[in-house]
Amino acid sequence: MKKIYLSLMLLGAVTFTSCDMDKAPYGALDENTAITKMHDLTMFRNQLYGTLRSVTSGSWVYITDIQLDHFIGLISNGNKLGMFSKGTILPSDGDIESFWAGSYSSIATCNSIIAKCDEFAAKPDLSANDKVLIERYKGEAKFTRAYMYLWLADHYCQSYTQVKGGPEAKATGLPIVTTFHPTSDVTKYPSRSTLKETFDFINKDLSEAYAALKAYEATGDKNKDVAALLKPCSEYLSSFAVEALQARVALLAGDWATAKAKAEDVIENGNYSLANVSNYKAMWDDEDSSEPIFRPYMASPSEVGGSTGDIFLSDNQLSADYIPTFGTMLDYAQSEKGSDVRFDAFFTTYDNLKIHGVGYEAYVFNKYPGNDQFKVGDTKNFVNLMKPFRLSEMYLISAEADARMGNNNPARLNEFCANRYSGYETQTYDNAQKLLDDILIERDKEFICEGMRWSDLRRLNVGFDRYKSNPAEDGYDIYKFVVKAADGLSYAAGDHRLTWPIPKGELDANPNLKGQQNPGYGD
Repeated sequence: MKKIYLSLMLLGAVTFTSCDMDKAPYGALDENTAITKMHDLTMFRNQLYGTLRSVTSGSWVYITDIQLDHFIGLISNGNKLGMFSKGTILPSDGDIESFWAGSYSSIATCNSIIAKCDEFAAKPDLSANDKVLIERYKGEAKFTRAYMYLWLADHYCQSYTQVKGGPEAKATGLPIVTTFHPTSDVTKYPSRSTLKETFDFINKDLSEAYAALKAYEATGDKNKDVAALLKPCSEYLSSFAVEALQARVALLAGDWATAKAKAEDVIENGNYSLANVSNYKAMWDDEDSSEPIFRPYMASPSEVGGSTGDIFLSDNQLSADYIPTFGTMLDYAQSEKGSDVRFDAFFTTYDNLKIHGVGYEAYVFNKYPGNDQFKVGDTKNFVNLMKPFRLSEMYLISAEADARMGNNNPARLNEFCANRYSGYETQTYDNAQKLLDDILIERDKEFICEGMRWSDLRRLNVGFDRYKSNPAEDGYDIYKFVVKAADGLSYAAGDHRLTWPIPKGELDANPNLKGQQNPGYGD
């Protein structure tokens, strides 16, 4: 049987692969279940939120940060994620195949739900409010489909701003699947689109999702949940969540005017405010904040996402698979802007981290300390309520877009930094490049282990030098026990590994992808 493409085409609408995609949403209906009432459609639509809960947590979030420069593995980790950390990326690797198949499985779910919405909308005697509700569900499906296509494009395609031959070059985008039609006819499998076609498809889905959700939000007098949608930490998608993703897409495409406009609308018209120096740590520890725009619903035991902190932390504080490099620690500990609140929010110390039975003091990454409501018995599993869209991202997108358009205006950057550094003094910038450099530094520090550094290195066409451990000079013996093959690893600008390969199983299964592998990985 064809390995990947056939498997995703034949999947039921709720089947997920590995990489934290192995749970069907609670109460979900399968593809063969009759949908005769609005309640049935509502339950079927819950699959979307199961998807979003999965793909915004666990390895979906941290995998590229392991590949880059902020973390180094310890020899006690059993070579966990070693391929990514050591840069030995192969088209045949199981994780490369699983992320691809899991993404297309999610897209199949979206396609099925969109079709069901269209089918249900054709029923007679629907009320006007039911019609708006159906369009809402369809908009949520289009948002989720756009999110998954963007995730795929940001990992398996070259950067929009750096792609060889430009975004209109042939076979630089993704195979685009818009209908749920399982088939074994290989002649019907799509080839890769252009990257521009992929981004155009994403933007169209998001535009339609925005219109549908705005229309639903206008019915607040009839639908009492609308007020909750527009509050921080909403468990369901709002038009502001759509705009946040639109701003991110525009940033990756270098569309500065759109990026700024979308980010500013969220800042100015949403009900969100930046976490400040006194409560920033609580956003991660207590998971209570005015900053998150969307936070997918989780409930123990069956409706939880993947563990995002388990490779960095342990319940007994005796082990860690990956620790921050000493250079990463210095990035937060040393700043002329003031005391960085993120140092205490993101890092803590283990006094007795065991290597070969001997305990060592070590800094560990504590951004995802685990939410006690998701414990398994008395054991913390480091599952957190995830925050895939936060107001801080909108501030930094707006600031960067402004700078890229030639406006030497540090207002948004200053407002952001005043909420991250104790004793911060407002900065002025005579040098536009210095302003842009500071914005990018803040993106790097703010979104560590949220997957955004990967996107930034790709779109900016820069490489990295992972800090080379020096236990004698750094003062921490734990760095004697890092994985030597990964220590001090460097990628030059444009390194082909900053784009993942199309999985070998997919190339084998789909003859229309012949000759369309990404550069650097052979045919």
